[in-house]
Amino acid sequence: MTDAVERSGSAGSAESAGRARHVRPWEETPRFHAELAGPVLDLAREIDGPEAPAARGPLVGLDIDGTLLGHDGSLRREVVEAVAAARSAGAEVVLATGRSIPAVLPVAEWLDLASGYAVCSNGAVTIRLDPSLPRGFEIVDAVTFDPSEAVRALVAQAPDVLVAVEELGEGFKVTAPFPAGELVAPTAVVDLEELLARPVSRVTLRAPGRDSAHFIELVERVGLQGVSYAIGWTAWLDLTPPGVSKASALERVRELLDVPAGATVTVGDGQNDREMLEWAGLGVAMGSADAGTIALADAVTGHVDDDGVVAVLHALVRP
Repeated sequence: MTDAVERSGSAGSAESAGRARHVRPWEETPRFHAELAGPVLDLAREIDGPEAPAARGPLVGLDIDGTLLGHDGSLRREVVEAVAAARSAGAEVVLATGRSIPAVLPVAEWLDLASGYAVCSNGAVTIRLDPSLPRGFEIVDAVTFDPSEAVRALVAQAPDVLVAVEELGEGFKVTAPFPAGELVAPTAVVDLEELLARPVSRVTLRAPGRDSAHFIELVERVGLQGVSYAIGWTAWLDLTPPGVSKASALERVRELLDVPAGATVTVGDGQNDREMLEWAGLGVAMGSADAGTIALADAVTGHVDDDGVVAVLHALVRP
């Protein structure tokens, strides 16, 4: 089976171990601001027209892990303040992540994003945040698919893998417990047949104690059909509906917000961010991204440990 729609790289953020080989960050924040000045001006003109002063900012799609959060899961005050400043300047900030809804909501709260949109599950699920709603959000879009053929083929070759499917907004069904803290949501252990009994938005396979090469080799050996897939920097594999990505979901959000196509900025560090970096009017890779992701970006900012996303957000705040 060779008709896979491939989106490799995913949930575990970027390979920090490869930093010395892959990083091409700007050495100084002022230089980065200067490099972005032209693209930001173009975005302002796209939004408001050539004669009108800037009235609102662009749609800004932000990856979470390895971009807003450090590799240890930390969120720095400088990042929170930069997000707030961008929103105050009119930017429509949209979280765009491989995380499930329950794992996105705390990050939105930390960033004071009580309203707006968030793209979850690598684009398979989009929510609208609204504090007036009973749960603080509603599901705007959820793309589902039947993963059973692909999952059974993978499990037949690697019977020790852990498998999970999302119960939208609730948690996960799993074939066995995942390592503590990884799913950031309630889980229920079920057998594989129950887990695959109905269409879902995302399936996650995990092989604790192994690295990403395990799934790279497994996918190449099995071949996949009728799914998109994303391999993380740990032994983590996401399966999502064919043709679905963060970019496809952000395009839907852009239409809902009536933002011009060119008035878009995205920032990410993983290989599952590549589509949205190419989709955006201005796609910015974190300095900690892999070389292939950096090559597709329009600009590169600093490493996540150096708050690279802050420089991007500051550049978008017009004086």
